[in-house]
Amino acid sequence: VEFKVIPSSYSEIENFGLTPEKYVEFLAFNKAKAVFDLHGGIVIGADTVVVLNGKILGKPKDEDDAKFMLKQLSASTHEVITGYSILSKEKMIKGYEITKVTFKNLTDKQIINYVNTGSPLDKAGAYGIQDGDFLVENIVGDYDNVVGLPVLKIKKLLTEFV
Repeated sequence: VEFKVIPSSYSEIENFGLTPEKYVEFLAFNKAKAVFDLHGGIVIGADTVVVLNGKILGKPKDEDDAKFMLKQLSASTHEVITGYSILSKEKMIKGYEITKVTFKNLTDKQIINYVNTGSPLDKAGAYGIQDGDFLVENIVGDYDNVVGLPVLKIKKLLTEFV
């Protein structure tokens, strides 16, 4: 399938009391709509958050925030929720996918070394699942969802647009 990646101009807003699931759906829809309004076609928008004990962990503000988030995630299970929207002139589908991720018990040294790579600084929950085996003990659900897009679900949904 031929596609173009077009960054959305939509600015993320604060979560004003929405559940994490509704929040990522809201963001995904508005990102997709901003691109659709300019370009038309079939547009996929997505947004991913990490949720620990009901609280959304967004992108860290700085290195200290990243270390704090990783310490919280260490030796615990959290959810990664990706909201998606697919828009065309005729149709709109939106939803979300949830994957449960259990972290290994990370040492302070592992956390510091990882944060020093810079990778966690632009990622929800301060980590990228693709960054290494040292982070994750177990995954229940779609790995690609944790990367940021539930590819199999999106492929299936796209068949309704062609």
